[in-house]
Amino acid sequence: MERPIIEVSNIGKKYNITHQRGRYVALRDVLANAFKNPFKFAKHKAKQIVGFETKEEFWALRNINLEIKKGDIVGIIGHNGAGKSTLLKILTGITPPTEGEIILRGSVASLLEVGTGFHPELTGRENIFLNGAILGMTKEEIIRKFDEIVAFAGVEKFLDTPVKHYSSGMYVRLAFSVAAHMEPDILLIDEVLAVGDAEFQKKCLGKMEEVTKKEGRTILFVSHNLVAIQRLCNTTILLENGNVKEIGETKDVINAYLKSRSGAQSGQIRSEERHNTGNIKIIDIKIADTEGLSLINSDSKLRIKIKYSSDFKEIIPDVRVLISITSERSQNMVLRLDSHGTSKTLGEHIASRGEIVCETGVINLVEGKYSIETAFYLQDTSRGYVKAMSQFDVITNIDKYDYRLPPDKNVCDHIVKYLFKQDI
Repeated sequence: MERPIIEVSNIGKKYNITHQRGRYVALRDVLANAFKNPFKFAKHKAKQIVGFETKEEFWALRNINLEIKKGDIVGIIGHNGAGKSTLLKILTGITPPTEGEIILRGSVASLLEVGTGFHPELTGRENIFLNGAILGMTKEEIIRKFDEIVAFAGVEKFLDTPVKHYSSGMYVRLAFSVAAHMEPDILLIDEVLAVGDAEFQKKCLGKMEEVTKKEGRTILFVSHNLVAIQRLCNTTILLENGNVKEIGETKDVINAYLKSRSGAQSGQIRSEERHNTGNIKIIDIKIADTEGLSLINSDSKLRIKIKYSSDFKEIIPDVRVLISITSERSQNMVLRLDSHGTSKTLGEHIASRGEIVCETGVINLVEGKYSIETAFYLQDTSRGYVKAMSQFDVITNIDKYDYRLPPDKNVCDHIVKYLFKQDI
């Protein structure tokens, strides 16, 4: 049986955080203290005794256990501060672990920060040789792959320009290109796709698929781009507060991550408004695709479930349900779903309590954050209504979706097909 290429056993990383309180420390204080080094230990002890300085232990990672097989491409996701970058830095050897053991059965290369190892005064050509040498490539290897590196980065016109004049996008393209053309057994990548445009992201994803499937290399990929993680990784690790919360099939782990996020993905109602009626209450709004997943792509179909209750005994007569979806980027309404629209699939009378479900066709919305307003209008009074507001995120699958602008019209219920139904 082949042994894992990466074994991580009970890895932990601890930092000591010093809390000081007292007056502002001026330059003269620093200069004066420089002559007091022999008494530094006693001084710190005195501060701790009188309560002016305290230390707190912070575990950025704790009890991390992983086994990764050769040729696997593993995604690592989590909130900011979850420990993703710390884990990669430990695996790279930049930061030593406080406890635990790591076994790496192969050579390692990393791309942790954009332009790491680049000198701003050197040209792109010179930095390819410099960065390649830092990453462990021989001069002969760099010369052999030089043309491929330049072509992949797309910086031919600026090859002899100092990189201090490069944009951040050019920086990341060149940095990724050098790292991608190495031949390590293990490649560690941290959020390099955050800067590049859509075309470059597709090239990066294609290159990473190539080096894993054709060349059998192992990749650990940290990213907040969930579409890239979903496309590229069969296995994904979810970190939370320095611990492995979940590890498994990418689709399931991403869905668990989105459900754990506050806001729209958890169905929380952000605000509620009512006028001239106290009879109906919107309890919850859940937004997912038609498979029940919170990972909503541009080519997804929405399933919106509205849980409600009321003081009516059996039915709520003459009610109209209206769902309005607004782009937070443009502040334009992009979809309107009306129970009394052209299809009119929901009757005028609904049960006094239960759930209203609205299912749509492919939403065709661009990537971004959207507000969703759900309203129940009572038809027996011209002004009676109750509204609730929530949010959800759409991510763009760059392989399947052609970018388009949101519709200009304010009422867009003709854009997608939809139907309403009662679910008691």
